[in-house]
Amino acid sequence: MSIELEHKQGLIAGDGSLPVQMAKYASENGFEVICIALAKDNLKQLKKYCSKVYICHPGEINRIEKIFKNEQIRQLTFLGKVHKRVLLKLHKFDKRAIELLKASARLNDDEVMLLIVREFEKIGVQVLDQTIFIKNLMVPSGVLGDIKPTKEQMEDVNYGFWLAKEMGKVDVGQSVVIKDKMIMAVEAIEGTDKCIKRGSKFAKRGAVIVKVAKPQQDKRFDIPAIGLRTLRTMRKYKASLIAVEAKETIIVDSEQVIKFANDNNIVIMAV
Repeated sequence: MSIELEHKQGLIAGDGSLPVQMAKYASENGFEVICIALAKDNLKQLKKYCSKVYICHPGEINRIEKIFKNEQIRQLTFLGKVHKRVLLKLHKFDKRAIELLKASARLNDDEVMLLIVREFEKIGVQVLDQTIFIKNLMVPSGVLGDIKPTKEQMEDVNYGFWLAKEMGKVDVGQSVVIKDKMIMAVEAIEGTDKCIKRGSKFAKRGAVIVKVAKPQQDKRFDIPAIGLRTLRTMRKYKASLIAVEAKETIIVDSEQVIKFANDNNIVIMAV
């Protein structure tokens, strides 16, 4: 189903470079981007491509909604990392946000995001597929660098792919760490990089990382992504291979990522 895009686009930006990539592409193609920044690490870059940038806390639902109403935003994109630990503290959460969380039967990633999506839909704001403005970052299948996987590594990749899909069915996480067909770690609340750290410490060296989309992946949020930070974590903890799901995963700064993998003898591939 094709979507007619509005000239003025909303962006709710977590940390990392993905929100910046979206804002850059959108502004270069004639769209005006109004940004709600939930982090500060990419603020300077966002200001280059967004006509306005408002700094908000993830729990300030009333304020965020008011901004979109005032700016007459009818479409928005969620991009960037917002760590789930904010739900453990509830610092700066407004009364409405707390009531929404209390009314939810569980607070897994999909449920939290769907709560927010439904609140925006009530005021006529459509949340778009995250990939609409960054489809060029979706990774094709195959070995992406110069380093080829061994037969043993491919056995771990195949096992890890199956396991990650099973974990995704119950919305636990998107990444797993495997070594010699044994499970070293499954991603939970900590995120991919800390999952890699935890699993690679058990593996000692040569861990295989697999990251996939959930079987029921809602493309409006939580599209799997990797970037240089992921590869640097792998190098630090001596992991040897990362496999992502082809055509379902975003690689940020792919040329730099592939070069880093080649320079550090890391296999990078999409299956």
